[in-house]
Order: sequence, then C-alpha cells, then structure tokens
Amino acid sequence: MRKVNAFKSVNLILIQLLIIFPSFGQGSIYEVFALKFEGPHSKIPASGVAVGATTKDTIESSSFIWLLKGNNGRMVLVDAGYTDTDMIHLFFPTINYIRPDSVLKKINVKAEDITDIIITHPHIDHIGGIDLFPNAMLWMQKEDFDYFVHTAWQKDGFADAFNKKDVFKLIQKSVDGCLTLVKGDNLEIISGIRVFIGSKHTYESQYVLVNGTSGKTIIASDNIWFYYNLKHLLPIPKYTFDPKAYVNAMKRMKTLVTNTDLIIPGHDELIFTKFPKVVEGVVKIEVKH
Repeated sequence: MRKVNAFKSVNLILIQLLIIFPSFGQGSIYEVFALKFEGPHSKIPASGVAVGATTKDTIESSSFIWLLKGNNGRMVLVDAGYTDTDMIHLFFPTINYIRPDSVLKKINVKAEDITDIIITHPHIDHIGGIDLFPNAMLWMQKEDFDYFVHTAWQKDGFADAFNKKDVFKLIQKSVDGCLTLVKGDNLEIISGIRVFIGSKHTYESQYVLVNGTSGKTIIASDNIWFYYNLKHLLPIPKYTFDPKAYVNAMKRMKTLVTNTDLIIPGHDELIFTKFPKVVEGVVKIEVKH
C-alpha cells in the first residue's frame, strides 16, 4: 500500500511539473531568433502575394535566416540565405544585404559554431549560403533533393528561383558526408525539432516545429510567405505545386501550436514589430509579457 501511494505521489509531482513547466519532458529546448540579412522592400499590395486577396492591405518583405540555440549544445540554422547577389537580381533587387554568416556575428555566433542547417526548400534565397558553414550537417527532404538536383532541370521541370550553382554546392556537401536526407512527415530529426511536409511550395518543402522557450514554435519559412496568407488562408501565386495543399498546410500548422503568434512566416517584415529586439535586425521569437 505504501508503495502504491508513493507511486501516486511521484505521478502527481510529475503532472504538476508538466503544468508549471509545459516544455518539461519534451526533449531539448531552444532559444529561437530571426535574423534579417536583406530588406525591407517597399510595400506592395497583398493581392501580389495572396491569390484571392480583395483588401487594400499592403505587405513589406525582408529575407531571414533563423537560429535555434539549444540547451543541448546544438546551434541550428533554418535555411542559409544566399551569397550569389548577381543571380538573385534576376528575381528581385537586393536592399541592405548582409552576408548570412556576418549577420550571425551580431549575436556573437561564428559560422563555425553552426552544427546543423535545416533546408526548408532549395530556392536560391534559402539554400545559397550553405557553403558558409563548414561544420554544419544539412537536413533536407529526399523528394525535394531529387527534384532539385535532377527533375527540375529536365523537360517539363520547374527550375524557376533555383540556382545551378547551388546544385553543385549541395552535391559537394553530400560527397563530404554533410547531408542527411529526410523522408517523411512529422519526424524528429534532432532532439526537440520536428519537420513536416505537405505544403508543396517546392516539390517537397518542409517546415520546422521546435520546442521554443515560449512553447511550440513553427518556422514556416516560405510554406507561409506572409502573415496575410496565414490570416486569410490564401495561397501564394506561382510558387506552389498545389495551392490547396499550401492552404491545408497552413490550417494544419494552427493545430500544432497553442499560440498562433508562434507561427513564423518566411518573408514578413512584421516580425520586427511582434517580437523583442535583440540588436538591429535580430529579434527573439518569444511571447512578450
């Protein structure tokens, strides 16, 4: 009887700890930062980024990388930005560009400190900087990898916003043993970090669910371009293989977090008004109290 009561007491203590500390028992915890390396651009109508938008709202875009600083010693980047500024000008002009590894120095993180890079998708502005981080293991969906390095360049493939130079960078990482291909949905690839698919922004783009200091946090990257897309559940033009899947992925994201403020889109300058400033161009993704 005493053993049973003791067992019940231990369970009660664990339940109380889970209530007080909701991340207790969920693996590693990460401080999450958004770092701007380009932008902001002039405001444009929401109709230019959201199919079906009928309001007169405008949006302002910038480019980011995200740093996940773990209590397990891991320094994880979500996406790597770009370095080929000549190529990027074919898609949009650069404004206030800073090389991604230089942006990290603002918070005293060196390129050599990065242990992992999660590539959400291989568009030029998200994958081009992978060669800046010599010690990082890359994580990418296998279906996206296969499309990027082969199918996109064949007849009827879709290589818009892809850079051939980045294909060779990625292959080099692979032959160096620094690329892990992920196959599937809702997979924990690193303690406290899970990846999800289904958006079809590229052939098999992924987004990241992380145990953040404010609770479950989603780095959507371009699986949500802007807060406007999320609020109105509207797909983006052109850059998705399946607009319905894009919308369904946004709906799913809302079920994965308890606070939708912690769903972070890929290019929205509004990030810098929603979260605490660390230094110029860097915010910490946590709920303001």
